[in-house]
Amino acid sequence: MRISVLALSLLLASGASSAAFAQDSASELAALRQQIEALQARLSELEAREASRTTTAQASETASMPKVETRGGLKVTSADGNAEFSLGGRIHFDAYAFDRDLASVTGGTEFRRARVTLAGKAHGWEYKLEQDFAGGSNLDGLRDAYIARTLGPGKLTIGQFKPYRSMEELTSSNEILMMERPFTSASGLYSGRQFQQGLGYLVGGGHYTLGASLFTLRAAPTARNEGIGFAARGTWAPVNDEDRTVHLGLSFSDENSNQGTPTLSAVANYAGRRGPSQTIASVTSGSSDRVRSLGLEAAASIGAGFVQAEYMRADFGQPLGGSQTVDAWYVQGSWLLTGGHKPYKTGTGVFGSAKVPAGGAWELTARHDRIKNQDISGREASSTLFGVNYYVNPQLRFMLNYTRGDNEVTGDNTNQYALRTQLSF
Repeated sequence: MRISVLALSLLLASGASSAAFAQDSASELAALRQQIEALQARLSELEAREASRTTTAQASETASMPKVETRGGLKVTSADGNAEFSLGGRIHFDAYAFDRDLASVTGGTEFRRARVTLAGKAHGWEYKLEQDFAGGSNLDGLRDAYIARTLGPGKLTIGQFKPYRSMEELTSSNEILMMERPFTSASGLYSGRQFQQGLGYLVGGGHYTLGASLFTLRAAPTARNEGIGFAARGTWAPVNDEDRTVHLGLSFSDENSNQGTPTLSAVANYAGRRGPSQTIASVTSGSSDRVRSLGLEAAASIGAGFVQAEYMRADFGQPLGGSQTVDAWYVQGSWLLTGGHKPYKTGTGVFGSAKVPAGGAWELTARHDRIKNQDISGREASSTLFGVNYYVNPQLRFMLNYTRGDNEVTGDNTNQYALRTQLSF
């Protein structure tokens, strides 16, 4: 009996001890869990801080890096947005063959244009610097070279650029219909006077443009002179929507030949570039005589069709008094066989190239071009051109032109076949 009571007492004591141990273990386990949860929370907090610090550092580093864009060309913008530049250019490679008549001409190949263009902005000012290696080395090939900025409703340009005259002259060489411009441009009436140095102010946008330029009669490769010129051009597009554009324009130019000024001439390359030429009128170098011209423009782009015309009348002052009057005009048009529409550039009042669909685009072109000295009998020349343009993509184009030339002075009827491979980037 005593043994049983003793055994029972030991058993109860053992159970109480086990219960106490189990209770202590549960408490320790709960405490450990709380510590682990606290450590996990602290670890998450530290990880979040580190991630935030890394993101901030990356954002700061990214903010200090320049922005580089490569779509359609190369453009780099500084991190603060105060400076940017883009690099582009064009290659126009031509091949010529002549159907000879009286004039001595030579066919062959040449780079018509091989330009590199640097353009951009710096602290609110725009700039453009363009070198044409096909035009010669150093200053001989310098084309646009100016700075500009928005001033009031328009843009002020300072440096070397094209005076505001002649619609076709102001159209980019990447977008002209034929391989060469007509007689109303620097390829005729303003021969050798495509880029001039001075000031220009242009207001454009919406349905009108108005531009004026004051310049010296000097381009980069020529010597300093005291000749001075003024040109102004205004345009109006009474109709301009996605499928139709109607354009009207008026221009005026006055060039005064002073000391050191080169001879101012109107020259007709009537059978295409590198073909025979005929001088129609001129103002003697440094004579203080003037060349004044007034021009009218009309153009329309309706669906796939396009037509453009200009008429210019110029008076060339003569050393013994009086002047010689020169009339120059052309009519040109095109039809996009694969459809499309030539867009209108409201800021400059000229037309661009239509969008090129997948598979390319075909365009038929034609132009009749004439220039005449009204005061000298028979002093006139004309060209009739037919062409085909194939646009492989927006940057690559092939052009085929046939030019039938007619020189009334000599009776020459030289013709030219020309092919151009054109890449712009």
